[in-house]
Amino acid sequence: MATSTQTMPGPKAQALIERDAAVISPSYTRGYPLVIARGEGTTLWDVDGNQYIDFTTGIAVNATGHAHPAVVKAIQDQAAQFIHMSGTDFYYRPQIEMAERLASVAPFDDDAMVFFGNSGAEAVEAAVKLARYYTGRSQFIAFLHSFHGRTLGALSFTASKKIQREGFFPLLPGVTHVPYPDPYHPILNETGFADQGEAVLDYIENEILKTKIPANEVAAILVEPIQGEGGYVVPPDGFLPGLRELCDQHGMLLICDEVQTGMGRTGKWWASEHWDAQPDIITTAKGVASGMPLGAIIARREIMSDWAPGAHASTFGGNPVSCAAGIATFDLLKDGLIANAAAMGDYMMGQLTEMQARHPSIGQVRGKGLMIGVEFVLDRDTHQRAPELRNAVADYAFEENLLLLGCGVNAMRLIPALNVKQNEIDDALLIFEHSIARAEEEYL
Repeated sequence: MATSTQTMPGPKAQALIERDAAVISPSYTRGYPLVIARGEGTTLWDVDGNQYIDFTTGIAVNATGHAHPAVVKAIQDQAAQFIHMSGTDFYYRPQIEMAERLASVAPFDDDAMVFFGNSGAEAVEAAVKLARYYTGRSQFIAFLHSFHGRTLGALSFTASKKIQREGFFPLLPGVTHVPYPDPYHPILNETGFADQGEAVLDYIENEILKTKIPANEVAAILVEPIQGEGGYVVPPDGFLPGLRELCDQHGMLLICDEVQTGMGRTGKWWASEHWDAQPDIITTAKGVASGMPLGAIIARREIMSDWAPGAHASTFGGNPVSCAAGIATFDLLKDGLIANAAAMGDYMMGQLTEMQARHPSIGQVRGKGLMIGVEFVLDRDTHQRAPELRNAVADYAFEENLLLLGCGVNAMRLIPALNVKQNEIDDALLIFEHSIARAEEEYL
């Protein structure tokens, strides 16, 4: 991978960034001055001709890489037929076929039904509405450091960064947040418990449900099987099965937010399958259509089948072009990309674990499949977080033509396309390690 021969951003990129500043909302977050011209697989080029390895995939969206020929053809073919005829009011084959595919891999034993929206936040909104509608209950339990979107309802469940909530109160009432079981940064005292997951389950059962919310008024627990924006935190093995048992005990629904973890990202269709914790409803988006706007909820038939016409809808949800892209994406995942994600994820975890031994700033390497987080610390014994060092790693990597995104306070996520090749991982990790060494010289 050749590095840039000019200062970035180049002149074309700088001109576009200046135009952007005049007309685009400053509420967007931009980590570094990348102005994209085109992409192919795991490679991107900016408007000045600089070439990059992309380990961000549009925040885990481009599951099949950039401009996969099968996805591009599906989009072109459908666009030539018709682009929009709202599935809220009419029928069309792509929406039906996409729903059939999603229902076929629902992570529960029951028959499934599907509702389409445009995004992950819309999927969360739909899941919450369905849970209220089905149960007749109004209360919810969510988790600290979670991210479920920024629309007002979804934001009420999000508890990732205060900037996301500041200025928008009051939010949707009836959402109680509890600690997410982070084994590396435990919040609860684990004395008497096997791990942080067991401690959190006990906290919900014996504190929240006995002192704050009657269990018979809780519609659902909304949880990320692996926390995404919160730092790519993998919970202890017993946590999700314990949530399932808790929900069964009290007649609550279990909603798994698989917007970032789903569609093969972790080496299985759904991250919840790693623990065989069958949800009642899942949310999906991001990697579902290789970059086309599409979100969905998949629910047990019993839960969705009585949703009355007009109770919920979305004009653009299940758009035929997006569904065509989703069908092509689904078939590519089924025909080998999920298996590749599992294999390449194991390989990358092994390489990163070896790297950890060489770099004191790497406190923990964690993840499943190609959803991998690397947490940076100033001290391994105290787990003292190192956000400035993490940010420097991202900046140095960009200078050397590798695209990365942080998550949580001090973690870096490594989320290449699910068709990434081993040599591309090797090239990326070479830059990653060099960037870490540079950051360690500055901050350790």
